[in-house]
Amino acid sequence: MKKLLTLLFVVLGLATLTGCKKDDSNTVELSYVNWAEGIAMTNLAAVILEDEMGYEVELTLADVAPTFTSVANGSSDAFLDVWLPLTHESQMEEYGDDLVDLGASYEGAKIGLVVPSYVEVDSIEDLNTYKDDFDGKIIGIDSGAGIMSTTETAIDEYDLDFELISSSEAAMIASLKSAIDKEEPVVITGWRPHWKFASYDLKFLEDPKGTYGASEEIHTVTRLGLEEDMPEVYNFLENFLDLSADDLGDLMAAIEESDNNEKEVAREWKNNNMDKVNEWIPE
Repeated sequence: MKKLLTLLFVVLGLATLTGCKKDDSNTVELSYVNWAEGIAMTNLAAVILEDEMGYEVELTLADVAPTFTSVANGSSDAFLDVWLPLTHESQMEEYGDDLVDLGASYEGAKIGLVVPSYVEVDSIEDLNTYKDDFDGKIIGIDSGAGIMSTTETAIDEYDLDFELISSSEAAMIASLKSAIDKEEPVVITGWRPHWKFASYDLKFLEDPKGTYGASEEIHTVTRLGLEEDMPEVYNFLENFLDLSADDLGDLMAAIEESDNNEKEVAREWKNNNMDKVNEWIPE
């Protein structure tokens, strides 16, 4: 049921993003992708804007391409989960002139190929030796994600005899959990920050060719004109960049472990961390 609901939200999001932004100065429209850190950050921003600043917030879940398009064409106000300099490089090259990059909200992020720590292989360049153990498959996420195109590049650069399987974050995690429960080898497209590193004993495979880059930053981008139209919202999003690794990790873990919806978990986190939240709200 959860997968069906997620699919429904994505379809609805795609339809919503084709429209134009409403002429409503009290409504903030935030777009996000179905990734753990983006879900956490976006829902937290939403409840702060609603509860503490008096705005209405509309959240739109969609794939990466329509999410960038929606902010670039002004139908959405902001996207809080842009990975730079590598993962979303092509999207920023395409849409960057129509976006405002507020800077990094999280530094030291990382993408790459991830395996359980009990797996013998330690480097991407050794994967072919263990191809049969992994059934010749790398379990990925949605095909439009930046990490998928980077992984295709890694397959070419390391001459891997592996197939990259497109799925979703939820399906990828399910494959990871199933393999770990059986103590079997599995290799996935992985990134940090993500709650899976707190839940499972995992490791990044070494990347001697540097295909995945040294480290990434998570940036917030807004539509052009947001600073003039909604200066308080713009200033809040600028302040919200001060989100620590502990803040994000705690919130992601709380969302994953709770049976409540993401927004209610984010609201509970907000209420328990008002000293931090008050630093983000413009005076």
